[in-house]
Amino acid sequence: MKKRIAIIDKNKCHPQECGNYLCMKLCPVNRMGGDCITEGEIDKKAKIDEVLCTGCGICPTRCPYGAIQIINLPGTLTKSPVHRYGENMFELYSLPTPLFGKVTGILGKNGIGKSTAMKVMANILTPNLGDWKKDTDFKEVINYFKGTETQKFMEKLGKNEINLSYKPQQVDLIPKQFDGTVRELLTKVDAKNKLEEMAEKLELTNFLETHISKVSGGELQRVAIAACVLKEANLFLFDEPTSYLDIKQRINISKFIASLAKEDTSTIVIEHDLIILDYMTDLLNIMYGHEGAFGIVSGVKSTREGINSFLEGFLKEENVRFRPRAIKFETFKDVSTAIPVPLISWKNLSLTLGNFKFRTEEGTLNKGEVIGILGENGIGKTTFIKLLAGVHKLDSGELDSEVKVAYKPQYLDTESETLVAEYIHEAIAKYSAQLVNHLDLEKLFTQKLCDLSGGELQRVSIAKCLAEDAELFLLDEPSAYLDIEQRLAVSKLIKNVAAERDITILIVDHDLMFLDNLSHKLAVFTGVPAKEGLLRGPFSMEDGMNLFLKELGITLRRDVTSNRPRINKPHSVKDREQKSNGNWYYS
Repeated sequence: MKKRIAIIDKNKCHPQECGNYLCMKLCPVNRMGGDCITEGEIDKKAKIDEVLCTGCGICPTRCPYGAIQIINLPGTLTKSPVHRYGENMFELYSLPTPLFGKVTGILGKNGIGKSTAMKVMANILTPNLGDWKKDTDFKEVINYFKGTETQKFMEKLGKNEINLSYKPQQVDLIPKQFDGTVRELLTKVDAKNKLEEMAEKLELTNFLETHISKVSGGELQRVAIAACVLKEANLFLFDEPTSYLDIKQRINISKFIASLAKEDTSTIVIEHDLIILDYMTDLLNIMYGHEGAFGIVSGVKSTREGINSFLEGFLKEENVRFRPRAIKFETFKDVSTAIPVPLISWKNLSLTLGNFKFRTEEGTLNKGEVIGILGENGIGKTTFIKLLAGVHKLDSGELDSEVKVAYKPQYLDTESETLVAEYIHEAIAKYSAQLVNHLDLEKLFTQKLCDLSGGELQRVSIAKCLAEDAELFLLDEPSAYLDIEQRLAVSKLIKNVAAERDITILIVDHDLMFLDNLSHKLAVFTGVPAKEGLLRGPFSMEDGMNLFLKELGITLRRDVTSNRPRINKPHSVKDREQKSNGNWYYS
């Protein structure tokens, strides 16, 4: 079994611009007459012979574009990979185990192979068992998993006894692949004749006759989920089903997906919102490894045990530590004795945009605070942020707006060809340690914005916003596209930045755990989406969460082991006890 793998990101490899294959010239094996690093026959990019590679670490360190990774594999790996995309490319070890009657979650960082595993199980991608040069016989794949539950699954898959339905991660591609109304799309896949029932459950009725290109991201996500479950299937695969959804919709979708688990069906879900993942799943597979290089799937665990193991960074059964330190959750108690210094205040603001009416009560933001903003989609959160940013003008009300504002919008610029280093030059010059290092952006400097993944672009945009010369920072959905580790790292960064620079940061987001982990106070939106919205607060965390959770009808507790927030099972002893005491949010 090989001890290391070499990964080359072909998009970052620019042989002619680095001094004509700098890596070749520096490689000790090449300098002794060997052919460890050579020129690719077709793409003319560098390629590395993993057998000859000594793991000296020179080429990844000296590559000016950060295109090379040489990674030592864990000693516990004794088999070839399930799939490898090609020479010097990502490889996946093992697969999740679908269990009938259960909802199984998959938890892991971005770039670790979760979507690859889903594609293999959905029969979209045929595993090559590490040999990308030849077509693999499916009998070899079955034999690879001999003696495991996955073998039974693969046998049924090979015999077409598994009917799969797959909801992909990138729902924004649907309008590019289908031309017609929402109803026409769903009618096309409706094998159960349950379109109307599904439309009601997933709240699609109001836009069934709308052209698919005209629906919002949240609506498109629910359409994709409906299309998935309307097919005749006994294995449902959902890749990030809550992206673009507000917290109320996330709870509804969680209940819906949990209801799909029957004796003759199995459901697998990839999700980065830990509270929602915990709420909707029975079992969990953890995926670990090295981002963009290789991924390994752990054995199946109960959801609570699995999430806590992931946070700890240690798999007890496998005796594997995949992260050097545990992720900790801290309860925030405002023990500050300093007198608050007001930054901006408002009173009875009013604004009408088309058919939507936005109002506020009286509120104040103080210096050095992080304020979380909660509310449904279409209820005025982004409108309020744009008011503070000066994008919208008031109809009436009092707004003390004599402050410098920096704004990170919800939708990011995905088409710009500006280099990352140029785009965040202020962050690099002023806050290299605080922002650039913490968000791991240095390796992205030479890339264009249009070539970044969603998570990379999000981190770059956060750095650009927080580096501006301002007093009030407005971040709209900063957790979108980030994995759980990145979300917790960003939440820690935001708290530190607010405290160290005595600035005020407003955060609009739908990940309750993310907001719970970084907010000093909460502002809450109530009303009717697309019709009217009322901003209340900011409140203390306890008062704001109680107001919001009561409207949702759920209660939160802290896990006794990891201290992370968890939703109580409906009508459980703890749920009934907290509701009767009026403590919807743990104290």
